[in-house]
Amino acid sequence: MSNSINLMLNKILPLALATSATAACAYPTISQIDSPPNPVEIPVVVYEPNWKCPGCNDNEKYVLEQLQAKTKISDRNALATIMGNIKSESNFHPNICEGGARIPYDACRRGGYGIIQWTSVGRYYGLGNFCRRYGCDPSSLEGQVRYMINEPQFQKVLPEFEGHGQPVHQYMVGAYYWLGWGIKGNRERYAYNYTKKLVWA
Repeated sequence: MSNSINLMLNKILPLALATSATAACAYPTISQIDSPPNPVEIPVVVYEPNWKCPGCNDNEKYVLEQLQAKTKISDRNALATIMGNIKSESNFHPNICEGGARIPYDACRRGGYGIIQWTSVGRYYGLGNFCRRYGCDPSSLEGQVRYMINEPQFQKVLPEFEGHGQPVHQYMVGAYYWLGWGIKGNRERYAYNYTKKLVWA
């Protein structure tokens, strides 16, 4: 009797263990699987190359970036001409009063002020009025670049700068009507130097 029971157990036990193991390792049913989370949509950023100046300082880079972001100027010679004129006027220092003093906007009592040396009463006060209206600092580079691009004198010659294929000396004509300088100085030489610094990337 015991031999018969042992023989039966020997047949049943492996089968029971196999069934138990199979149940433990069975794949879950579809209903047991949680729904996957919604996929995260990653926006596609389209890289648009433009003119950059790797060897320039931060102020120069900022002006170059804003000129391309806020206008349709894409010609290297045009950008270089504007940059060369700003360098001649202020060396890209926004808080500079004519003569070299580094002071806030409202402390400059004579001569030009800022990156393009706004000199006439109308243009000087125009900078202050613009920044009061639009919440910018007239002593800052950011505020002055905003005003410079929106100033009527610049907007008047902007279509010429937005053209293509002109040499630097031709763009200098537009720069003269924009700035009305008294002494030409090194501004055209600076402009030619920028044409060598700017890279398309």
